[in-house]
Amino acid sequence: MKKHVNVVQKVGSWAFIVGLIIAIFAGFWPLGTVVTSILIFLGLIVGFLNVTGTETNSFLFATLVLVVVSSMGGQLLSNIAVIGLMLENMFSAMIVFIIPASVVVGLKAIYSLAEVE
Repeated sequence: MKKHVNVVQKVGSWAFIVGLIIAIFAGFWPLGTVVTSILIFLGLIVGFLNVTGTETNSFLFATLVLVVVSSMGGQLLSNIAVIGLMLENMFSAMIVFIIPASVVVGLKAIYSLAEVE
């Protein structure tokens, strides 16, 4: 049986895919203000539309791991000749994309914990 997907879920999924593709291609040049703004905007869309209440803990854990590994890995890999700078730029772009989504999901989680029933 085919799962029914609504328009909001499709927008969130496409925002994630486009953001990831932009972050990967951003490895070939330094991040500019336009690319950074687009990645932040797409990250916010992902945070608002993609993550439901049951996925919150898994998403926050995965983003924590990704941000830590991208940060440390980007610094380490920048020492590699030829492709090191591209890898560092790619990881930086991923962090710029992931952090807004994790902030939104984290705030939603805090709000749901503080909510009085």
